[in-house]
Amino acid sequence: MVSYKDLGLVNTKELFTKAMAGKYAIPAYNFNNLEQLQAIVQACVETKSPVILQVSSGARKYANATLLRNMARGATEYAKELGHEIPIVLHLDHGDSFEICKECIEAGFSSVMIDGSHLPYEENVAITKKVADFAHSQKHYVSVEGELGILAGIEDDVVAEHHTYTEPDEVEDFVKRTGVDSLAISIGTSHGPNKFKPEQCTRNADGILVPPPLRFDILEEIEKRLPNFPIVLHGSSSVPKEYVQMIEKFGGKVPDAVGIPEEQLRKAASSAVCKINIDSDGRLAMTATIRKIFAETPEEIDPRKYLGPARDELKKLYMHKNESVLGSAGKA
Repeated sequence: MVSYKDLGLVNTKELFTKAMAGKYAIPAYNFNNLEQLQAIVQACVETKSPVILQVSSGARKYANATLLRNMARGATEYAKELGHEIPIVLHLDHGDSFEICKECIEAGFSSVMIDGSHLPYEENVAITKKVADFAHSQKHYVSVEGELGILAGIEDDVVAEHHTYTEPDEVEDFVKRTGVDSLAISIGTSHGPNKFKPEQCTRNADGILVPPPLRFDILEEIEKRLPNFPIVLHGSSSVPKEYVQMIEKFGGKVPDAVGIPEEQLRKAASSAVCKINIDSDGRLAMTATIRKIFAETPEEIDPRKYLGPARDELKKLYMHKNESVLGSAGKA
């Protein structure tokens, strides 16, 4: 068994307490490879922001669980090398079984999500409690995130055709019976770059799709039921139009892509929402940059010459998120 403390990591407990008091959200950025990790650490060190490194089940399959864990260890040393020791969490995103959560806890993850949102309510309670009991009984405390409500869209192995809003009537019972440290809710965010169908949106004067607003009424009711309790938003990419347009200009296709407006995420970050997950925006930034380089320099075969600029664009995006959207800059 490996303790996350031996890897230089922290859990989310103190970070979330500070975030709620300071009215900001901790960025939760997914990574699968070296360039993504470099961009995350560089952006968060330069903006002096705490960060949650997220590893999905797909990332564990793609990059190898042992490598990812040791990359997180390297991230803590890299941050020091860059001149600022920021708090770093290693988090399992959308764990779908007790076994995978247990494996990650014992491998040095400092936080895990058990996603039983697709199960009947009582089964969700049971599996979430089982994970929380195990995580909290260990010598080194590991944070646990649960989920109520279903987000539509696709993220690795997580697929849902329709979203189901979180029922405020259930949250008190769920948190009390499971013992989770934070709760992911559904108020209108969605996984992937196509968060809404065109018929769900309106078009502005420029013909751009405008998504329906987030259900802040549900969030406010949940806050009343769970005062001072950490809330999480998944599926919170904003799908920047400049990246979508660049991808399509250089041969890609991202039809009807629409995300969550950044002003709505900033509003959420000033509430009890203290962790906001962003993945698709990073994919778009890297893909757009690589497509542009391939189109303009088709003779290029050195991966460093296209992955390096993609990393730099990703860093720029994440610095913007920390400074202007999540409010986490300067909070490390």
